[in-house]
Amino acid sequence: MAKTNPGRYFEDYRVGETIRHAVPRTVKMGERALYHMLYPARHALHSSDAFAQSCGLPFSPLDDLIVFHIVFGKTVPDVSLNAVANLGYAEGRFLGQVWPGDTLTSTSEVIGVKETSSGKAGIVWVRTKGSNQHEEPVLDYVRWVMVKKRDLDAAPPAPVVPQLREAVAAADLVLPEGLDFTAYDFGLAGEPHRWGDYEVGERIDHVDRVTVEEAEHMLATRLWQNTAKVHFDATARDDGKRLIYGGHVISLARSLSFNGLANAQFVAALNGGTHAAPCFAGMTVSAWSEVLDKAETPAPGVGALRLRLVAQTAEAPPMSLKGDDGKYLPGVLLDLDYWALIPL
Repeated sequence: MAKTNPGRYFEDYRVGETIRHAVPRTVKMGERALYHMLYPARHALHSSDAFAQSCGLPFSPLDDLIVFHIVFGKTVPDVSLNAVANLGYAEGRFLGQVWPGDTLTSTSEVIGVKETSSGKAGIVWVRTKGSNQHEEPVLDYVRWVMVKKRDLDAAPPAPVVPQLREAVAAADLVLPEGLDFTAYDFGLAGEPHRWGDYEVGERIDHVDRVTVEEAEHMLATRLWQNTAKVHFDATARDDGKRLIYGGHVISLARSLSFNGLANAQFVAALNGGTHAAPCFAGMTVSAWSEVLDKAETPAPGVGALRLRLVAQTAEAPPMSLKGDDGKYLPGVLLDLDYWALIPL
């Protein structure tokens, strides 16, 4: 009797099933140190207990994307071990802060399936919830992934494509308890720009660039316990390359965005996201942002910016996205739509 897990294939998913993911993960300051080393992240509120306390919090919570990566990583053995690629995200909300010592678990509900036109794979949509040791939700999001078929002759399931919201409404953002930016220290944060300094339609070139290293992305993927074969096994793809985990590109781009958005301290929601092209070691990544919307919040001194964050290589023209045909231009890697919290 086989005791190993070959992973699920497309025909193994059923709409409506709930998957409880192993293994619980207790997070401590080591995750923060490694995260800041890998990307590097510099937002003050996630770097300094004293700064966080000046903003009404008991101490500095773990970076939002650390929470995303850990919750995501738990799902991989059950959702995307045999993935061809992770395709996108929607309806993501950060529902509570995660503190050192918290233990995170993940569950996912299958909400959609559709075979691809080639018949060799299918798209699977799941809604994933991350919770802490008190069963309090900390993150909820939808993602869709292309998964290989085990049997190419297997009859496909009836297609179910979920209807997803274009964006999380500003009124539905969950604000960190106690957050207060009225005494915000712009000097320590690194930039003077506040909510009122940004205009809808404005584009920000984040200037800096990072060349992706094989060793760094392998360390990051192991850190998040992401076991997808395409990230580790060079024989898993026909081109013999190891695919960079898409979340690694998200964190690189978010870190690059500090130059121009240093005061966008919290990622409050992930409205939508597309991995427009694969990323491989040796590529040099730059990033730019566009302000899509603005909203005030009930928290004192706290505003929200809806931002488009784009990561691209030198192959794409600077600050470019799509061609006249509506398709992403070559070199565009990531198109991420998110809400960030920033001082008014």
